[in-house]
This record gives sequence, structure tokens and C-alpha cells, in this order.
Amino acid sequence: MTPILELTDVTKIYGPERALDGLTLDVVAGEIHAIVGLNGAGKTTLMRASVGMLHPDSGVVRVFGSDPDAAGPGTWARVGQMIEAPLAYRELTVRENLVAAARLHGLERGAAEATADRWLAAFDLGHWAARRANTLSLGNRQRLGLACALAHGPELVILDEPTIALDPGGVVIVRDALVASAAAGAGVLVSSHHLDEVARIAKRISVIHAGKVVGTLKPGGVDLEHRFFEMVREYDATRPVASERRKAS
Repeated sequence: MTPILELTDVTKIYGPERALDGLTLDVVAGEIHAIVGLNGAGKTTLMRASVGMLHPDSGVVRVFGSDPDAAGPGTWARVGQMIEAPLAYRELTVRENLVAAARLHGLERGAAEATADRWLAAFDLGHWAARRANTLSLGNRQRLGLACALAHGPELVILDEPTIALDPGGVVIVRDALVASAAAGAGVLVSSHHLDEVARIAKRISVIHAGKVVGTLKPGGVDLEHRFFEMVREYDATRPVASERRKAS
């Protein structure tokens, strides 16, 4: 199956640090591809490069076959993303934010309003529908940002730590929403620190470390945490020391 998101040998350098170091990864329609890694592994940089929020120093990124820099509104209307922080207009109400998100992705007014009502229910936000976004708790802002990312029925979903700040009920809501998106044909790229959480829903789990994919974990496998740290240690034991890597670059 042809990937809908491809990163091939992508490198991003900040000073002496390689945030991405020849990273290759893809996402295909109808799957949830989870990425896991320690803080600073490169997960967020990978996602930012995927949607054109930053430019790689080398390598190739393709979203539905297009370079992010050349992709037009029609391409981005097919993408839903939440990277680093939930996007919501502080002065708008919860419902107004959902309508705006759907409209910005091409839905007509009537369809956008119907979609907003559906996602208010799906993310259990109805009680706060008339509240301004800047008055919400951290957890409810997270729910709103996720609902806005999914409201238009994207074909590619990219979410960075989507369950951070969520209570157990919110975690279940997000998990169900991602499973439903993949079942409807969307490709989902999701990062998480919680292996047990992503292992429940992912078709693939890639381990990101030092800006690379250093291995994969089998969803549903035994003792995933132990295997994860084993991969990280094995890679650290064999890679060049930082000074040698800087000389090589």
C-alpha cells in the first residue's frame, strides 16, 4: 500500500545536535502507527517536519505525495494535527472553535455546525459548549484541541502526546476516536510515552532515539518497556560518541 506520509533519510540539525539523523518512517491509510521515545528523541521534530512547520536540512518529506512546501489547501484539508499544544482560539467558545476548525478545513457552514455538535458529544464537551476556550481546565483544552483536529474527518491524523493532561475517561475517548479514524480509512501517526496505552491500538510501534528509528515493538508483545530500554541501550552502546559524530558532520 502506498504511504500517505513518508519521511526518507530526514536530517534536522540545531547547532551541534542532530534532532533528526537520517530518519525514515511512513504511515499508510487505515493504520495507527505509534512512535515512542525518551524526551528529546526527535518525536516532535519529526511531526513538525511532517506538516511543514520546519524544514529538514536534508532528506525528503511527502504528504499525500507532495512536498509540504508545495502542498496546497486541498492537501492540508485532508490532514488533522495537534503538535506540542492544543490549538484553540482563546476568545471563542468551545462550540465556536469546533465550527471554525471544520470551516477552515473546507466544510460548509451547515455541515460544520452539525460536525461541531457531534464532536461535542463524542469528547464529552457539551457542558462547556458555551464556555470560552481560555476558561477551560488543561484537560478540557486538550480535549477541545483533539476534537478540532479530528472534526473534519481527516485522512491523515498526526498527534503529539494526545493523552497528556487527560483523565482516564479522556484517555478512553481519545483511544476510541483514533481507532474509529483508522477504521474509516485514515492513517494515524501518534506519539506517546505510555507503551501500554499505544500497544492497545497501534498496528506498528516504532522506537525513536537520537533522531533515528532504532527498532520496532510488536503491539501486544510481552514486557514492552523492557524491550524498549534494551533497544535504546543497544543503540547507545554502538553509536559514535558525540564528538566523533560532530566531526563526521
